[in-house]
Amino acid sequence: MDKNILDRIEVLQGDITRLDVDAIVNAANRSLLGGGGVDGAIHRAAGPDLLTECRTIGGCPTGEARITRGYNLIARHVIHTVGPVYSGKQSDSPLLSQCYTNSLQLAIDQDISTIAFPAISCGVYGYPIKAACKIAVDSTCNILKDNRSIKRVIFVLFSTEDYNIYRDYLPTSQKKRTDKKV
Repeated sequence: MDKNILDRIEVLQGDITRLDVDAIVNAANRSLLGGGGVDGAIHRAAGPDLLTECRTIGGCPTGEARITRGYNLIARHVIHTVGPVYSGKQSDSPLLSQCYTNSLQLAIDQDISTIAFPAISCGVYGYPIKAACKIAVDSTCNILKDNRSIKRVIFVLFSTEDYNIYRDYLPTSQKKRTDKKV
């Protein structure tokens, strides 16, 4: 992994709704109308206006991404993406990769320079965290190598176990930058 790309990536443990970034990514369901886990936390923190705007979008297919305002969040925007429900099939990996790629492309199109991701599909959708981490980081690096407008990508993990998996996947030079909590 290229050091110039990795210098733009951070791993934090904590609450994604508290980050001061241009956009946070919501691991949404296809309706975009809220749910459990990070999706529910983002909707609660953003307030009822987020749900009102999401109702106007008409949902989101798996692998794609949609953008809304951040409302009561510190982040100005929420990028909603729908990860695959893990089935163990070959189609799972490309769909998860598309979540990161399409979210980052939407960020580029909207002049967003700082973005934070949760571990998409790793909650109730059951994606194994180690496999998902590799897809998340590798997909992100592929986009960052061809684009300089995104200045910082933060992977925010709620549990210590998930945080450690992401931290351990990144090269040693990155580990000193990842020992923070939000």
